[in-house]
Amino acid sequence: MRDVFGEIWQTARRNKLRTGLTGFAVAWGIFMLIVLLGAGNGLINANMKQSDRFLSTSMVVFGGETSKAYQGLKEGRWIRLRERDIDITSQEFKKVVDEVGAQYRTTATVSNGQQYLSGQIAGVYPNHIKIDKVEMLQGRFINIIDNSDKRKVLVISNKQAKELKTKVGQYVKVGNFAFQVVGIYKEQENGWADMFSAYTTVKGIYGANSSDAGRIEFTFHGLESEEANEAFEKEYRQRINTAHQAHPDDESAIWLWNRYTQNMQMEKGIGIIRTALWVVGLFTLLSGIVGVSNIMLITVKERTHEFGIRKAIGAKPWSILKLIIIESIIITTIFGYVGMILGIAANEYMNATIGHTKVDAGLFKATMFVDPTVGLDVCFEATVVMIVAGTIAGLIPAFKASRIRPIEALRAD
Repeated sequence: MRDVFGEIWQTARRNKLRTGLTGFAVAWGIFMLIVLLGAGNGLINANMKQSDRFLSTSMVVFGGETSKAYQGLKEGRWIRLRERDIDITSQEFKKVVDEVGAQYRTTATVSNGQQYLSGQIAGVYPNHIKIDKVEMLQGRFINIIDNSDKRKVLVISNKQAKELKTKVGQYVKVGNFAFQVVGIYKEQENGWADMFSAYTTVKGIYGANSSDAGRIEFTFHGLESEEANEAFEKEYRQRINTAHQAHPDDESAIWLWNRYTQNMQMEKGIGIIRTALWVVGLFTLLSGIVGVSNIMLITVKERTHEFGIRKAIGAKPWSILKLIIIESIIITTIFGYVGMILGIAANEYMNATIGHTKVDAGLFKATMFVDPTVGLDVCFEATVVMIVAGTIAGLIPAFKASRIRPIEALRAD
């Protein structure tokens, strides 16, 4: 075997350009596959991270503007959700709906001595922590007693607590009212952070209309297909529209944010991206395989005379076959490993430079690129595929070379 390796080394040294081109095709195929998959994973991870912020089996209902005339009323009326809409949601749709809550939002200035900030205060029900996946760091979230007793309590983000120089248990001023900080939560990376209080408290202080509900949010079960979700949305919209004297089919009168169908659409999009990346990557690998095959064909053609001499002096077909196959394996293994290392290094560079990149949209910041890397298992599998494919590509010309008759080989140019 040592003699075989020595002979392969000598052959490679005599044919540096040919060996280099073969190796480049192999390394480039694996490199591009790993980089493409890494970049695609970066985009996919960013989208998944955004969607994971919310409970998938939840919906948020917003008031809208009518786009159709109905029962003598013109289009263009603004619809505000009412307290009765919360009751309709919880009572008439209880076969599907689990927990119903609401949000009442206002803008206020919060101060602690000389420290102050302005922002959105959302009066919420206790189920909001589950719907929007609020991660508590200290203290607690809004509870049932806060709402029933209209307590002046406040839950703020860790960055807001740092800005206000306050902690759990202390009081801060919200406008002209003293609120106790009962919890601190982890602020999302998008830079958008609400302050939370009891729904009844915020509505009681800032609600100009006692029947105005703000926006409704609820969790549901049993809607496991796109068709089932569309049927529920249609029925729910018709019922709420009717309660506001809006056309039952007017899709602008109220807006439904269905996290379940949004996730389904995102999963379809991610599936398409993954498929496209693999198709492009596999074609790139295929180009490397074709390159190896072509070079091996040229190698056999150039060495036909040599193989004839070998067979004339007693070399067995297997020895010639083994020589070509081992050469193919060595070239694809070495350069495949080089391509894999360079691909991993490129992904790590992307992760260090543009990984966790955020796009500032003004109102919020969105992470567009997260962890653009590929698992080591995929890297090794791609390398193994190239090695196996390169071996198979070298097997065909090797088999032809091993079967050539010495007299024909000796006559070859």
